[in-house]
Amino acid sequence: MIELSAGDVLHITAACSVQFAKPMMFRLIKVRHDLVTYDHWVWLDGYQLDAKGDAVARREIFVLRAGLTVRRRTAPMQSRRPVSNARA
Repeated sequence: MIELSAGDVLHITAACSVQFAKPMMFRLIKVRHDLVTYDHWVWLDGYQLDAKGDAVARREIFVLRAGLTVRRRTAPMQSRRPVSNARA
């Protein structure tokens, strides 16, 4: 099963649901675990993106998880460790 994280950019196509016969790019805000769904389906909250990657509409979509394709993953968080001033 694909793990989704806020900020991931997803390619939404007809493989996700027949309503997406015209594919779109979608930047994920969150997976809606509070909504009841059928097995293997999920509600996603996020932004529809234009060709430049800019958000053009806030959307909540209902999709088949197996049809999702992640185009860009969220960058992993960098840990902030103190820099040592010790000299060798």
